[in-house]
Amino acid sequence: MTREGAVAILIAAAVVILGALAIGWWLRTRRDRGLRAPFGEPPVGAVAQHWFPALYVATTRHDEPLERLAIKGLAFRAKAELIVADSGLVIDLAGQPRIHLPAERIASVGQSTVAIDRVVEKHGLVRVTWRLEDTMLADSYFRPQDASARALADAIATLITTGTDA
Repeated sequence: MTREGAVAILIAAAVVILGALAIGWWLRTRRDRGLRAPFGEPPVGAVAQHWFPALYVATTRHDEPLERLAIKGLAFRAKAELIVADSGLVIDLAGQPRIHLPAERIASVGQSTVAIDRVVEKHGLVRVTWRLEDTMLADSYFRPQDASARALADAIATLITTGTDA
């Protein structure tokens, strides 16, 4: 085989792989096109209790940390600011509209070690389980920057009322 033939085969293989990735993402966005993040501002008069800079990792199906949901505004990693307010969790992702998760939509909060392709030290991620739709739960994962994952999880846990755990 000539050098040009080998290069042509490698280029063709790369095109096939990239095409498969693009088709896979397109199918995922079609599957999840009806899912909506709760965009919006917190209610007037809501009081911020804690503020945490973080990295947003992913949103997945509940208890399926490797099954990413392609929800508009939550499909890609981003720098984030998390504000725990008396009304709920406010999520500011770089380049996206603000998301307000009312306290009644937050089912549980905990710590995790893995989500999608992010593996960190034991309990280094914060997992927020929230009601995406009436019957569907989603897990969103965050990596706090200036605080421990335990501190962020504890702050969010104050929003969960008794009897609403998933």
